[in-house]
Amino acid sequence: MGIKTYRPITPSLRFKTTLTNDELTTDKPHKPLTRIKVRTGGRRNAGDITIWHRGGGHKRKLRAIDFKRDKAGVPATVVSIEYDPNRSARIALLAYADGEKRYILHPVGLNVGQKIVSGAEADILVGNALPLKNIPAGTTIHNIELKPGKGAQMVRSAGGSAQLVAKEAEYALVKLPSGETRKVLIDCMATIGQIGNVDHENVAIGKAGRNIWLGKKPVNRGVAMNPVDHPHGGGEGKTSGGRHPVTPWGQPTRGYKTRNNKRTDKFIVSRRQK
Repeated sequence: MGIKTYRPITPSLRFKTTLTNDELTTDKPHKPLTRIKVRTGGRRNAGDITIWHRGGGHKRKLRAIDFKRDKAGVPATVVSIEYDPNRSARIALLAYADGEKRYILHPVGLNVGQKIVSGAEADILVGNALPLKNIPAGTTIHNIELKPGKGAQMVRSAGGSAQLVAKEAEYALVKLPSGETRKVLIDCMATIGQIGNVDHENVAIGKAGRNIWLGKKPVNRGVAMNPVDHPHGGGEGKTSGGRHPVTPWGQPTRGYKTRNNKRTDKFIVSRRQK
């Protein structure tokens, strides 16, 4: 997989890049594992917009991803590697020995035809899922649970990987992609390897219309608004705001700590690097 560039025969093609998608093996999803995705346009039940700059975009269908990996001891074969419009990572379709099919996040190095398995007895091979207590220190992992049995919540985006640093009593120390080191219960499941589609972060959108396809609407600057609409608004001529940057509701927006979950502070060993 690589990055494709274009000859600049139009202004928008000059900077646009796309992924070559060499690893994809089919362009049609497994229909029983798809369902309709309801689009809100950023509106709540009262009809007013509560999440700005959302709406439009191409229609999508949700893929049911197996984040729990709870079919312990049942081997599965990789049937296909597919595109998922709802996430940056690619997904792999597994056919289990008992006939069931499920989607998982596609890690680097997992190819069609390979066998993978989950459970405490699984080998330390790419795509296999095990409890943290059965994974050796130093292993690269992804798709990590925060609570045993709840399903993976951490390290799920393209190119993401964490490292199992050490194990202490009932906790494992995991270094996350952000640089944060965190305690996770050793009974939580994690998958071996790094998530695929590593070049996702290097793609240049190239033109505004491509963001519209993704359902992202244009963002209006606060300094271009009136005082009634934004704290940065108003002023004679073009002004730069006249105060430290804030949100439309007056909350500082650069370097201001917004974390408010003291219950889980004890699990964070070291904060992410600035």
